[in-house]
Amino acid sequence: MAEEDVVPKTFRALVESADRKFARVRDLPSYGRAQGQHYFQKVFKAYMRLWKYQQEHRPELVKAGLNRWEIGEIAGRIGQLYFGQYMRTSEARFLVEAYIFYEAILKRRYFEGCGVKDLRVRFKELRFYARFLLVSLILNRTEIVKVVVEKLRALIYDCKANFRETNFKEWKLVEQEILRFINIDTTFTIPSSRPFRYCAMLNCHPNSVPYVARFHAKKVLKFRDAILMSYHRNEVKFAELTLDVYRMLQCLEWEPSGSFYQKHPAEPKENGVAVDYSGASGLIDMNLAADMTDPALPPNPRKAILYRPSLTHLIAVMATICEELPPESIMLVYLSASGKPGQINTSHVETSGGSRRTRKSMLTSHSSLEQNCSATESHINGVKGPSDYYNDYLWLGPKGNGGSSNLYPGDIIPFTRRPLFLIIDSDSSHAFKVLHGAERGEKAALLLSPLRPTFKGPSSADITQNGSQFTLFLTAPLLAFCQMVGFSLTDSDTEVLNSAESILSTAFSKWEVILCKSPSLDLVWAQVLSDPFLRRLIVRFIFCRAVLSAIWPPEGSDQYLPLCLPQLPNSLSPKSDVVQSCVSQLADHLKVSNYFHFGDS
Repeated sequence: MAEEDVVPKTFRALVESADRKFARVRDLPSYGRAQGQHYFQKVFKAYMRLWKYQQEHRPELVKAGLNRWEIGEIAGRIGQLYFGQYMRTSEARFLVEAYIFYEAILKRRYFEGCGVKDLRVRFKELRFYARFLLVSLILNRTEIVKVVVEKLRALIYDCKANFRETNFKEWKLVEQEILRFINIDTTFTIPSSRPFRYCAMLNCHPNSVPYVARFHAKKVLKFRDAILMSYHRNEVKFAELTLDVYRMLQCLEWEPSGSFYQKHPAEPKENGVAVDYSGASGLIDMNLAADMTDPALPPNPRKAILYRPSLTHLIAVMATICEELPPESIMLVYLSASGKPGQINTSHVETSGGSRRTRKSMLTSHSSLEQNCSATESHINGVKGPSDYYNDYLWLGPKGNGGSSNLYPGDIIPFTRRPLFLIIDSDSSHAFKVLHGAERGEKAALLLSPLRPTFKGPSSADITQNGSQFTLFLTAPLLAFCQMVGFSLTDSDTEVLNSAESILSTAFSKWEVILCKSPSLDLVWAQVLSDPFLRRLIVRFIFCRAVLSAIWPPEGSDQYLPLCLPQLPNSLSPKSDVVQSCVSQLADHLKVSNYFHFGDS
């Protein structure tokens, strides 16, 4: 073999070997603690060897016909591997590494300049833009998202002009999806708004820190794993990430506070010992000055993201995670879905001259609402029969798929043998009240959405347009409040926004102290109060319940109010002074007090 043939043939062999290994890990499940870890290390090692080989022999490979897009494809595969590992572990460093490689591909223009007649390469470039957009969205890199969207749009236009016989309708839908997403996501519409992620500077309230630090329940659980699922027809999404899951995903992660990307140094080892490939230096030489990772932060809880799963797949994932849950740990399950196929319940509040009147949604008949209320009436009276667990349900399936797509409260009961923090966001959420007292081992913490959302006007009420109101209250309470009352926030309202956030922070701090000091706090809540993510969800639920209680009169308001089981202390009820004063102060600050009634103040 001629010497000049050795390098390109070795390179092609390395490419084929890496691609074979990549195919084995690409479709592995993204849930479970040990799924694919061995294969991930092997395929990563193969791509590291390939990347270094092309770096060391770049002149010979270029002379032999190596194209720049081929280098970009290798870097893109490494980015895919990092992102896949992030989805399996929720470790921020893997998401950052994926971003580093994708950004390098963009800046070095690996795909640009190739022949416009090569349709295969054009499809590779389209897929690269779509993957880079997903990573940038999760990292909240708003400016780079806008840049990549424009490049994607230009490439689609160019492809349609040069490949007229090829249908690019699917890619046009991708463009429409991302535009719809960023036009609704407040990260893009209000850049000065607070991050969804937990920020120690913003969410750790100094006045309550000593009480939380000293708080010690009889039993303390660690939040280790979460399942996030949203299933609505025509909901806002990009790729397989819906708007509601996107918000909840970020709500359960740490916001880095460092000013530069930092990585954990590790010496590579062989002989069966896992190798840490977290560092990018030497692979793509970049100095990424961005607030992306902070090694001082605790690890994020693992999250299994399920996009439109079948009922059996959802149950299988829950079973796997429940089985692998470490001792003294709790699993969070977030389920957002309609209770009836293709049905969305809405309501809104109208004001006229200071008077209030309510108008019920015409999308759901009064008779179906009565069925929802009567289905759980037996549970309220303390009597539960077997049928109570299989009346109402969440709908997880295409239209006309029958009962095989119904998730009933009874389907959740087997998983209550382990600690469970369950959030149900649905127009049939109250049906899941029957789980309280029916657990098989551990009492579950239940946060249940209202059956109907509440809005000043009908324009914001559509889940398919704005995402769920209850989920927004749990992930961005001030934005949810403003959206509900029709208070239009823009990025020029920074002072108003900051003052409103200060009102909420002061109130949340007081409520945390009350929770820590309350002798009537149920153990279900006490055992998770030390966890910052779950504590923040509890406090935000209290706010959501108080706001909605202040809008609706007591009679007939059950369908418009969220529920929690077991009950939280009465000292934090919607009618308590310390809670009601927060809603009143916020409403006065935003000049929307006419929508609320504080008769018991």
